[in-house]
Amino acid sequence: MSGSGGSEVRTPIFSGENYEFWRIKMATIFKSLGLWNLVEKGMTTSNPKKKEAGEASEDDEEMVVVLMKDAKALGIIQNAVSDQIFPRIANAESAKMAWDLLYGEYHGGDQVRSVKLQNLRREFEYAKMRDDESLSSYLTRLNELINQMRTFGESLSNEKLVQKVLISLSKPYDSICLVIENTKCLETVDLQEVVAILKSQEQRFDLHTVDTTGKSILIFLSESK
Repeated sequence: MSGSGGSEVRTPIFSGENYEFWRIKMATIFKSLGLWNLVEKGMTTSNPKKKEAGEASEDDEEMVVVLMKDAKALGIIQNAVSDQIFPRIANAESAKMAWDLLYGEYHGGDQVRSVKLQNLRREFEYAKMRDDESLSSYLTRLNELINQMRTFGESLSNEKLVQKVLISLSKPYDSICLVIENTKCLETVDLQEVVAILKSQEQRFDLHTVDTTGKSILIFLSESK
């Protein structure tokens, strides 16, 4: 399926994973296009009082407009799922029907969401920076995990996030983490400030590596003469 829901926007493609992220992004797109009410609540029927007053033709014109908008919204949903997911909504006749089908299958009930959140908490608890992993790569991985937890209603304080980062970095960062713990109040220090300090240290590591490599080359050249 195409990744575009028309000329206005480019929709994210849902392939069966990270449904909550996809749902939030899609809701924003529908709101920006003035289609969210149709997707969320469905189409409303014509006012019977107007029909009694002989204004059915006007209502019919309004219904045509609504049907066109609903078809547009349904098309956006169809184009925003992969070919593997599309059969699940292929028979949906309205945007709301397609939206509700996906919601019912992938959002899950309270028990399912509770299990997913427990798994994410466990993954967060045991998350560690690998020895061969860069700081930026690890922080990106950790941030994705945190965002998933938040979509399931988890509230993570700044202090808890700072503590998690400091205790989960690889051994080369032990000294700078110790300095941060001894010079900053972990209850009030901003996570972004801590990240900035750590990235500065990472740059120092990179410079040290370049300097060491350069010295090794000079030693090799001098010994080979």
